Amino acid sequence: MANNIGIMDSAYFVGRSEILAWINSTLQLNLSKVEEACSGAVHCQLLDVAHPGVVPMHKVNFDAKNEYEMIQNYKVLQDVFNKLKITKHIEVSKLVKGRPLDNLEFMQWMKRYCDSVNSGLHHNYNPVERREVCKGGRETTKKSAQSQTSTKGSTTSRTHSSHNARRNEVSTAANATNQAPKATSTRPSSAGGPAYNEQITELKLSVDSLEKERDFYFAKLRDIEILCQIPEIEQSPVVAAIQKILYATDDDGTAVAEARAMISGEQKEAELFMSPIAEVSEEKSCSETLKRKSINNLDFDAAGITNLSPRQRISDVSDGHCSESPLMTC
Repeated sequence: MANNIGIMDSAYFVGRSEILAWINSTLQLNLSKVEEACSGAVHCQLLDVAHPGVVPMHKVNFDAKNEYEMIQNYKVLQDVFNKLKITKHIEVSKLVKGRPLDNLEFMQWMKRYCDSVNSGLHHNYNPVERREVCKGGRETTKKSAQSQTSTKGSTTSRTHSSHNARRNEVSTAANATNQAPKATSTRPSSAGGPAYNEQITELKLSVDSLEKERDFYFAKLRDIEILCQIPEIEQSPVVAAIQKILYATDDDGTAVAEARAMISGEQKEAELFMSPIAEVSEEKSCSETLKRKSINNLDFDAAGITNLSPRQRISDVSDGHCSESPLMTC
């Protein structure tokens, strides 16, 4: 079972397109983004596919738009997790925000788990029929059917236009061939040959290396995100600046500038806050130094008195009395 799998597991390297294809084919939906499943309803039905009859689908709301409605779906999902003794922690507060990275990670885990149950085979399961008992299930099915129909229509029109274009190209090529000299027939065709195969192999190798590089840097970004979620440093301004850059959707460089402004502003506030404290501490240190000096002088005088002999002490006292009296001379 895939209750808890490591961050470097192959499940977390499945791409968005593959995840979307799996969701749409399994549930007969037409999602275009992984974060469209942030309401939790899709997760509940995917678990219902893996364990038919375990999920109370009448409690699932496919029409959830607000966060409190989405939380109810995740409560249903958590109850099913408890029944099945699944120890996977659900980050509800992050999933309902619709963040692409969080939703992709959780959906990757869902795919791994569903594939591990009965080898991913789902016999005699009708997702449309099961979705009808849910709130907003019929509307979701209708929207998916309409979008699929429009997609098929656009694909068909594109196919017809491409066929017509190909016919025109073929006729043009035939005319050019008839008019061309016979010597051109000896040229090798560009549709085959060892050079063509070698080019295909090079392209495949470059695609593989790019995918590995993409997966490597994705894993690094995920490690940084997990590190920023540690409670001890989560409220740090540096962590907030890092998250600002991680979750930025624009590539115009404003996120980096805003992150720098956040850090510099926090440093200025810290300096303003620490300056009066430093002055007070300096004053305290000076006063404490003076007190220590006076105490040391008193201790020194007391030590000197104790070291005198009794005769010396009496003579000192008599000297003091003589000096104080104006009538007596010693």
